[in-house]
Amino acid sequence: MLTVIFEFFLLISLVICSIAALTSKRLLATIVIYMAYSLITTIIWALLQSPDLAITEAAVGAGVTGILFALTLKKIHALNGTKDD
Repeated sequence: MLTVIFEFFLLISLVICSIAALTSKRLLATIVIYMAYSLITTIIWALLQSPDLAITEAAVGAGVTGILFALTLKKIHALNGTKDD
């Protein structure tokens, strides 16, 4: 019973993250929300007993992709206070 409630909470969290990412005005906040979405998806994969997908989602989804998005924002000077000297 507790597992079903936890899974339902995770699914609701995915929907909330999706809506928040779509409605967010700040690019950095959108990246953080995307990374949270990916981490929730990682937990769901682990609960579904698929550790290979969970590890891949954590590494690629939250890790590499989030870092690349943040570096891109810095490179195009979309973050406040960042300038290349």
